Amino acid sequence: MMPPAETILSVENVAVHFGGLVAISDMTFSVSRGEIVALIGPNGAGKTTAFNVITGFLKATSGEVRYRTAVLNGLKPHEISRLGLVRTFQRTSVFQENSVFHNVMIGLHTRGRSKLWDTLLGTSRERESERELVNAALEILKFVGLEHRTTTLAANLAYGEQRLLGVALALAAKPSMLLLDEPVSGMNATETARFVKLVEKIRDAGTTILLVEHDMQMVMKVSDRVVVLNYGRIIAEGAPGQIQNNPEVIRAYLGQRKKRA
Repeated sequence: MMPPAETILSVENVAVHFGGLVAISDMTFSVSRGEIVALIGPNGAGKTTAFNVITGFLKATSGEVRYRTAVLNGLKPHEISRLGLVRTFQRTSVFQENSVFHNVMIGLHTRGRSKLWDTLLGTSRERESERELVNAALEILKFVGLEHRTTTLAANLAYGEQRLLGVALALAAKPSMLLLDEPVSGMNATETARFVKLVEKIRDAGTTILLVEHDMQMVMKVSDRVVVLNYGRIIAEGAPGQIQNNPEVIRAYLGQRKKRA
């Protein structure tokens, strides 16, 4: 019998109130190491609010978020990122006026081992560190499929490629868990299929993934487990097949989307 997978993210009884508005109500779920878990729900269900609480951009009114052994409540986003929990954003966040290669170099900068004195003097340690960063940047670009775009300005990339570059920047932080916020929003079918393969590749390389996404075909294809939010509370959780056939989910979300189609 296989031992249970290690729980690396635990969200326990989290609530978020904005004045009299309840954005999230008593939310509890967990993510195990090596999983791809999707957080879905209608617009306004609380998905991005949940991401913001987990990654330190928003304080929970009550409840606790734990990553491995660390309690995340009260930590700043950069402190959470240093623990290995890194996120992307709904809007593409890249350095538009820099090349693709230099975007990733900027992301890798904090991983450099050299000290200021070495940088000023151009020491051998600084040169070695720079070579390591260059190699790491090229490896990341190859991993996400942008190795042929190294000299292209980020602003000149196609939309789907900009999203890939955003993931490359996140991977530069060496996450053990990656949170993807609407990663295929605005992509065409070809770009989405390419991104699905990348998500699976990232997981196979050892990174756990939590994603928020509206594209149900993508969610059902890539996820091991799906958590469904509606009006700030979890209404269902399970494997993709279970969620697709859950009557409450169909009423609250999937059925509504079918009616609009």
